[in-house]
Amino acid sequence: MNIKLLAIGKTDDKQMNQLIDNYIKRLSHYIKFDFEIIPDLKNAKNLSEAQQKEKEGELILGKLTTADVLIVLDENGKQYDSVGFSEVLQKYMNSGIKRLVFVIGGPYGFSSQVYQRAQAKLSLSKMTFSHQMIRLFFIEQLYRGYTILRNEPYHHR
Repeated sequence: MNIKLLAIGKTDDKQMNQLIDNYIKRLSHYIKFDFEIIPDLKNAKNLSEAQQKEKEGELILGKLTTADVLIVLDENGKQYDSVGFSEVLQKYMNSGIKRLVFVIGGPYGFSSQVYQRAQAKLSLSKMTFSHQMIRLFFIEQLYRGYTILRNEPYHHR
């Protein structure tokens, strides 16, 4: 199974990017992982919230194949502890899907079309984090999940 993370907008924070790259490198020992940034919309200031979500939604949906399983990272999504999340990953691996796609939306969330296409919603916390930080937190949890599945010492139970 391949895993892809889509995120709207880039981050200019070099330290954040270095940490993300570090975990992507670690993750490559376990799975094929792809992190793709969808550029911020041009002239977004001239768009309403709804228009921005709609346009971002079109860009997100354009990155998917019909066979992809889509999970949106959403504050109203299901929450797991790290072991529970690793079990979710195992279930997807056992199901035989080719690609699992997670997506971090823009500042206003997702369009209704993206929610309709998604098979699940995942929340990493009840707290709100910046869109840049959530990338690092998610990729680290993905890495942690795979170390749990392999009974490696990274995660202390």
